[in-house]
Amino acid sequence: MAVLHNRVSQKELKQLLLEEKEPRKTISFYRYFFIEDPQQFRDELYKALNTIKVFGRIYVASEGINAQVSVPESNFEAFRSYLYSIPPLNNLRLNIAVDDDGKSFWVLKIKVRDKIVADGITDPDFSMSVKGKYVDAEGLNKLANDPDTVVIDMRNHYEFEVGHFENAIEIPSDTFREQLPMAVDMMKEHKDKNIIMYCTGGIRCEKASAYMLHSGFKNVFHLEGGIINYAKQVKEQGLESKFIGKNFVFDDRLGERITSDIIARCHQCGEPCDDHTNCKNDGCHLLFIQCKKCAEKYSGCCSTVCQEVYQMPEEEQKALRKGIDKGQHIFNKAKARVRPRLGEV
Repeated sequence: MAVLHNRVSQKELKQLLLEEKEPRKTISFYRYFFIEDPQQFRDELYKALNTIKVFGRIYVASEGINAQVSVPESNFEAFRSYLYSIPPLNNLRLNIAVDDDGKSFWVLKIKVRDKIVADGITDPDFSMSVKGKYVDAEGLNKLANDPDTVVIDMRNHYEFEVGHFENAIEIPSDTFREQLPMAVDMMKEHKDKNIIMYCTGGIRCEKASAYMLHSGFKNVFHLEGGIINYAKQVKEQGLESKFIGKNFVFDDRLGERITSDIIARCHQCGEPCDDHTNCKNDGCHLLFIQCKKCAEKYSGCCSTVCQEVYQMPEEEQKALRKGIDKGQHIFNKAKARVRPRLGEV
């Protein structure tokens, strides 16, 4: 019987990854299509990808697949051929990371979910079969120069903060399910304009474009392959980048450099910085922006309180954080979840 889950400790797996000599490619992909039996699809996928040493996170639902993985370079063709052998995934676009060391994942996790993107949509008439028009890098640049175009960022605040398209509108919410109705409401006065929606890899803005059409909008576009594919096309075609700063990514890197612009600031001292980190105190683990000087000053922590805890013996730290639910612990100036300036708290 095939093993369908990892049975080795995370610590051992991470060490094995660090010892690997062969380079890896970090790849993201998604596709909306109907899967009749998500669990069976998941198990078959696990067996095939585990054989060729694929690591990463994959979500499977009846509405499709969403994945962020890393693949040994020598297995890339086998990986692509296997995916393309699945009829709905034939010629699937694979977004290959542009700023990457291939060390973002060290285990393969494939989970079955209700949806590949939690959207909060309950209307039974909503369908992903009717969605906005794809726009590529060149197309977005042309449309963005048109005064009758509105560019909407369908990502979270902490993603928008470190990088976004010029003049893009932020939908000020922490969750995609909240953003969808907010986007409809905010765009009512722009119903006759071209509306371009974008996100990291395309999965959120594709669904958002379908929801906008479902809500009565007409001229709706979404960026094909998201920011990741846009950056790749800009580089290959020598285009001007209308995206400025860093693209936040959901792996250990926490960001891909797109342009040299630093548009965010350290949440502790206020100096220009766009490096996200998680507070070293595992009882906090706040995601926030921290410059190198503050990282040294606070030992990688968000406050002196967390710094004191982090410097305690591990057993004392474990006792302190027992039963703590950190939830979605993210620095968000829009909602003032923590003080605007971290550090001396």
